Amino acid sequence: MELLKTYLDLTVFSLLGLMAFIALWFTLERILFYRKVQIEHYAHLELLQVDLTKNLTPISIIGSNAPYIGLLGTVLGILITFYELGQLETIDTGAIMTGLALALKATAAGIALAIPSIMAYNGLMRKVDVISAQYRAQQDQ
Repeated sequence: MELLKTYLDLTVFSLLGLMAFIALWFTLERILFYRKVQIEHYAHLELLQVDLTKNLTPISIIGSNAPYIGLLGTVLGILITFYELGQLETIDTGAIMTGLALALKATAAGIALAIPSIMAYNGLMRKVDVISAQYRAQQDQ
């Protein structure tokens, strides 16, 4: 239990930090790609779609799973809090509230990562739709 208590925050926040780095990296890569994409070089809309949607899946996965990573950290933090209180064999409401409050920070961090990730994904998908529509309009001319 001491090992879990010692490394829980480090593990959860390191994992969320890695996820944030990956989401930011792929988001910036997509933004730069969309700025320089030349739709006239594509023979088929499907080939354009493949290039436009590349690397969007990891952003979506991170956005949808970051709250669960945070929630796992919170559940384990609560487990540690109750275990320690059980060892003391006394009821200290201050210790309970402090332990629970500290455990909730992992969920907050997961949600804080999920919101911008999903916003970035939705914004990038909108850009995919716009570029695809421009391609179709160009083909109709």
